[in-house]
Amino acid sequence: MKKAENIIVGISIGDLNGIGSEVVLKTFEDSRMLELCTPVIFANVKILSFIRKNFESTVALHGIDKLDQIVLGKVNVFNLWREGIDLSPGTNDDKVGEYAVKSFVAATKALKEGIIDVLVTAPINKYNIQSESFKFPGHTDYLDQELEGNALMLMVQDNLRVGLLTDHIPLNEVASHLTEELIIKKIETVKQSLIQDFSISKPKIAVLGLNPHCGDGGVIGTEDDAILKPALKKIFEKGTLVFGPFAADGFFGSNQYEKYDAIIATYHDQGLIPFKTLSFGNGVNYTAGLNKIRTSPDHGTAYDIAGKNKADYNSFKEAVYLAIDIYNSRNQYAEISQKPLKTKEKQL
Repeated sequence: MKKAENIIVGISIGDLNGIGSEVVLKTFEDSRMLELCTPVIFANVKILSFIRKNFESTVALHGIDKLDQIVLGKVNVFNLWREGIDLSPGTNDDKVGEYAVKSFVAATKALKEGIIDVLVTAPINKYNIQSESFKFPGHTDYLDQELEGNALMLMVQDNLRVGLLTDHIPLNEVASHLTEELIIKKIETVKQSLIQDFSISKPKIAVLGLNPHCGDGGVIGTEDDAILKPALKKIFEKGTLVFGPFAADGFFGSNQYEKYDAIIATYHDQGLIPFKTLSFGNGVNYTAGLNKIRTSPDHGTAYDIAGKNKADYNSFKEAVYLAIDIYNSRNQYAEISQKPLKTKEKQL
């Protein structure tokens, strides 16, 4: 197993007009972070040095031109491009979006090739990243295409873990996406992630209902009775500790969530509103279900405070911590899985 400082954390820089570069630099101002990992930022050292001066940051940046030049214990910046970029913090700029994509695609390639051990992505603007060569709603969809497995958004803050059956789709399309096949696949993905990524041997999973009061016996919708309940029953009978569907309105307020290792919401806001309310800005977005590890902060580009030295970097720092923890958990899981069980020799 790698020593802590030898874990290579690749970082895609995100939208340079947002707060991404600020939270990245602030995270690694603390030299103790370099005892946990070696960061590699996919960007340009001159641009980050300029941004660093603007924030009066003390972080020391080490520019490299090739990925085989990574120096352990340094904040490495891989010079992915040479040209200058006109930045205007707080502004939506298609050109800046192109560099966000360039950083993310290159970092993903390095992740696939094992050059970096984990990937932490700074926030992007979903509008200015779109092009003929990149037609994905965001990070997760691209990673799902490029990496093995089935991507699932899992929001994490300490022991609170919230997954989604459906994520970035319009609310009026959620019901049509809920199928037995989808429900089974997503729950199995969450279960496996809890076992190998969070070292929970027998995870308990709660599922929230789609309709108010889970449809009240069909009075307020039939999906909970017709789709969710039969699917959960089938999964439970095969040995997975899954429970629900639970009425979503009182589930978090009554602290029921504390009884479970993960909660699965049927749609985006049903899960993320209570999660972000409870996580107090320290939440992390983890892409579970893939053969590689990717985390990100639970916030966006925050154009309204970009360039003003006001960004809170805790969520990004927690994303780095979680990526390292999951990397170690997966290694331990793989080690245990490959060891034959020891049996006592019979006494003669």
